[in-house]
Amino acid sequence: MGVTRDDLHRIAAHVLGRRRFAVSGHFGLRASPGGLATPAFGPEPEALRLAGRSLVREVGTQCRSMSLDGATLADAARFAGADLGTDFSAGPATPPLGSVDTPLQLDAEEMDGLFRWFDLGWRVLDAVTSDAPVARGWTTVQLWPEHFDAGTAVDLGAGGGINLGFSGGDAFSEEPYAYVGPWDPGRPGDPGYWNAPFGAFLPRSQAGDEDACAAFLRTGLARLAGN
Repeated sequence: MGVTRDDLHRIAAHVLGRRRFAVSGHFGLRASPGGLATPAFGPEPEALRLAGRSLVREVGTQCRSMSLDGATLADAARFAGADLGTDFSAGPATPPLGSVDTPLQLDAEEMDGLFRWFDLGWRVLDAVTSDAPVARGWTTVQLWPEHFDAGTAVDLGAGGGINLGFSGGDAFSEEPYAYVGPWDPGRPGDPGYWNAPFGAFLPRSQAGDEDACAAFLRTGLARLAGN
């Protein structure tokens, strides 16, 4: 999955995120049916989204699309109105531009697997945060183009909290995974649950369905809240 994921990461950061940031000052993305998307931004408004192997641009009531088959990052950026020549950073781990004139390598099956993973993650995060009685609040769920993960930060009060999310895979794990990342060093309860340097993770191959993923996240929330 490495090359496909890496090229999707570059598109997410340097096409979708970069364009949204140039117009609005924000770069967070969303999962969307069969792909990834920006929220609506700008005065028109405007939105960019990946739909399968196509890049779609919506401005006001007008919509256009381009195929990503054989396209380069430069092609996608021109279509989206994203200026690759300007400085842009979504954080220290923003993927490098790489060769902008080399055709993107996007395997359709691998793309679909990542899109379905993020869609699952979005539904799970919505369910877990909306019914978490211990939470004082949480940040807007976003797909961050820096780390290529969908996540939220949950405030547990008294300065404590937890990051919950779904990663598309990274240096820690080539396989996509769900994660629980406490803000504090404490790891209460069964030490077997805390199986990662940052807290706990659940690889996609072991994740099961929506209920199982939600149970994994709720376990972390409950332990950190002392329940």
